[in-house]
Amino acid sequence: MQALIAHNKWEKIYFVSEEAESLLPESFLQRPPFADLAGCDAAITGCEALVARTGSIVLSSAQPSGRTTSVYAPVHICIAYTDQLVYDIRDALQALREKYGLAGLPSLISFATGPSRTADIEKTLVVGVHGPGEVYLFLVERNPLAS
Repeated sequence: MQALIAHNKWEKIYFVSEEAESLLPESFLQRPPFADLAGCDAAITGCEALVARTGSIVLSSAQPSGRTTSVYAPVHICIAYTDQLVYDIRDALQALREKYGLAGLPSLISFATGPSRTADIEKTLVVGVHGPGEVYLFLVERNPLAS
């Protein structure tokens, strides 16, 4: 992640997750986190699950980053863990039910699979109108000894 940030010369990284701190360069940790989502260069979030079959990142409103972080920033950086990888959408929804209980499911569950697409404008396909222009995913192996 440090190489990605340096290569793109990003100065304003928005994040609310403590997990991001372990992956950020020291220079970012010596100053308070960038708090203006509207003016950030990139935003870092976690995820609820990764769906192997569709290549989707499953996000929810119950995460520390909330509803807007992953779609509002120009660049979305997602930190995911190997134990969050599931085969199908059904498995992701089951994992959410187990985590939150059926009555406590988040009010928003989002599946990010690729750039947005619309053909609403004169039936011409337009790609990437909504959401981030770039998405990066870091897949991290959890240390079994740290649990």
